[in-house]
Amino acid sequence: MDEVGRAEESPWRTGASVGSGLGTTRPATRRTVRVTSGSCATGAVEEKKLDDMSSSEGARGPVSTLRRIAFLMERQREESRRIEAFRNAARTILPLGEEEVRRRAEAGTLTELSGIGPSTAAVITDACRGVVPDRLVALERTAGPLATGGEDLRARLRGDLHSHSDWSDGGSPLEEMAMTAMELGHDYLVLTDHSPRLRVANGLSAERLTRQLGVVDAVNEHLDGAFTLLKGIEVDILDDGSLDQTPEMLGRLDVRVASVHSKLKMESASMTRRMVGAVRNPHTNVLGHCTGRLVTGNRGMRPQSQFDAKAVFAACAEEGVAVEINSRPERRDPPTQLLELARDLGCLFSIDSDAHAPGQLDMLDFGAARATEAGIDPDRIVNTWERDRLLEWAAARL
Repeated sequence: MDEVGRAEESPWRTGASVGSGLGTTRPATRRTVRVTSGSCATGAVEEKKLDDMSSSEGARGPVSTLRRIAFLMERQREESRRIEAFRNAARTILPLGEEEVRRRAEAGTLTELSGIGPSTAAVITDACRGVVPDRLVALERTAGPLATGGEDLRARLRGDLHSHSDWSDGGSPLEEMAMTAMELGHDYLVLTDHSPRLRVANGLSAERLTRQLGVVDAVNEHLDGAFTLLKGIEVDILDDGSLDQTPEMLGRLDVRVASVHSKLKMESASMTRRMVGAVRNPHTNVLGHCTGRLVTGNRGMRPQSQFDAKAVFAACAEEGVAVEINSRPERRDPPTQLLELARDLGCLFSIDSDAHAPGQLDMLDFGAARATEAGIDPDRIVNTWERDRLLEWAAARL
C-alpha cells in the first residue's frame, strides 16, 4: 500500500438513524469524526459537520443505505468485490452536497461519477426518493442472529479484541470499523492490524504503527468517551517464539494478540516451544486462532497445526493469557476438543471477530454460541469485562 494517500472526509450519524438494525441501543447524536485511510502518511484530515442527507428525521439517507447494504453483505460473507462497490459509492458521494446528489439522482447522471455504477446509482436514487431499495429489503431478511444458542452471552460482550483495517489487510478505514462497532453497541474495539513480517497482509512497521496510534488518538478525542478505539496489534509469533515487533512499540499498546501465521506445519515439539515462548512473553495478552486451521470458505481447507495443547494452555492459564475463540466460521478455532481442554485447565478466553470488514464485526454471534455450548463461565471471557478492568488485566505483566 502506498504510504502517501489522500485523507477522506466522512459524515456519519451515530445511533438509530445510521445504525438501525445493527443492534445499537445508543441514543442518536451528532458528532464530527475524522476519517483517514491507512495509506495516509500524517493523519491530518479536514473536519466536516455530519450530515447523512436524510430526507426526514429517522429516514435513511443514501450514505446510510449504501453502508447498510455493505454491512449486511459482509456479515453474509458475500464476494468482496461486490461489497466494495457499495462502499466505494458511499465514499464518492460523501463530499458532495445534498442538492447535488438529489439533482444527479433525478437527472440520471450519478453514473457519470467515478465509483458509481448502475446498481449503486439505483440504490442512491431510491434513497433520495425515500424508497427502500429492493436490494436492502432482501438483505434485511438476513439481519437476525448469525448463530443461535449464545444470545445471552453475546449480549454481555462489551467489545472485540481482534479487528483489522485498511492499514493492513482489512477493507475499510479504521474509523469505519469503530463507527460500526459503536452501532453494534460495543463499548470498545481493539484495532489489531498485522505486524511487519506479514508482508502479504501489509503488516505495519514500527513507523507506520506509530502513525496509526496518532490517528487512533484523534478518533478517541472526537468520540469524547462515548466509545474507545483501543490500540492493539496482531503480532506474529516468530519461529523461536519471539514477537514480531519491538518491545518499545508493544509497550505502547493497550492489547496485544499473538498469532502464528507461518510454518504452520512445524513439527509438534518445535511448535509447542514456539507457542509457549510467545505466551510467556509479558507483552502477550491473547493467543490468536491457536491451531491456524481453515474448515470452510473460499481460501480452502487447512489442517490444524500440531502442538502439545495441554502444555500451551497450561502456560496460558499460568500467565493469564486469554485463549481466543475465533468467531470466523471458516476457522472455528480452537476446535471443540481443545476449547474444552482450555476450559478445564482454567484458561481465560476472548471471543473475537477477527473482522477484516465492518459487517464481520457481527460474527461474534458464532463465538458466543460456541462458548455457551462449551459451558464457559462468562466472567472468564475478558471481553465481557468493562474497559478499565480489561486494560488493567492487559497491563498486569508489563
